Amino acid sequence: MNQDLKIAIQAAIDAGTEIMKVYNSDFSYELKSDTSPLTIADKNANDIINKYLIQTGIPIISEENAQIDFEERKNWNRCWIVDPLDGTKEFIKRNGEFTVNIALIENGIPMLGVVYVPDSGKLFFADVLKKEAHSLNVTSNDILLEEILSTSKKIIFKKNKETFIRVVGSRSHMNKETLDFMNVLKEKYNEVEVISKGSSLKFCLVIEGLADIYPRFAPTMEWDTAAAHAICSASGVSVISNETNKELNYNKENLLNPWFICKR
Repeated sequence: MNQDLKIAIQAAIDAGTEIMKVYNSDFSYELKSDTSPLTIADKNANDIINKYLIQTGIPIISEENAQIDFEERKNWNRCWIVDPLDGTKEFIKRNGEFTVNIALIENGIPMLGVVYVPDSGKLFFADVLKKEAHSLNVTSNDILLEEILSTSKKIIFKKNKETFIRVVGSRSHMNKETLDFMNVLKEKYNEVEVISKGSSLKFCLVIEGLADIYPRFAPTMEWDTAAAHAICSASGVSVISNETNKELNYNKENLLNPWFICKR
């Protein structure tokens, strides 16, 4: 396994352990300047992930780090993109639908990705060059990387019946544009099932073949999508920008993503 991927997996699991300590306590939260919530779990998980990734010598873009000017970032051929706690709103609601996202970007393209679900222990990881995406349920915080390698299962692409489609909607960000898109699908398919999820778990449903399409017609940042995008790319799922009709690109001057569609 790629050494950087090993480091990212361990960072995600250890960050998840710290997140669950807070999750199972009487925690509070504050609002950032953009009114999004922030908890001590976000901060603690970010500190843990930074300690792991710094040893790689690769620069880090994280939601909870001070943002670096593009004049410096544009010279980076490689960088980490991190969301230490994706789905803070779901974390506060205590519904378990939050993740740790870590991606390695090369020349704007996600090449390695780790998505970890602390509440359930579900772990997804991928190496895009090898076109391999894997998943497993982590049953212990002390699991060894060798055990992860030996027990994880390769994610296999599965095509759904053309008369039926399952659409993923955001748990906290459903809007008119998304509902309009779903209505268009209802004209094409005999049956449309809508599944609501929070955080990068929306991508994971498509990756695992539990859903067919995830339209995102609302704001997301690069750290919300990069890790899951890598796993999508390695498992035969596309994440296409509505602006360019190409795969999403990363480490842009503006870290805000365009609207996109993730589909099998």
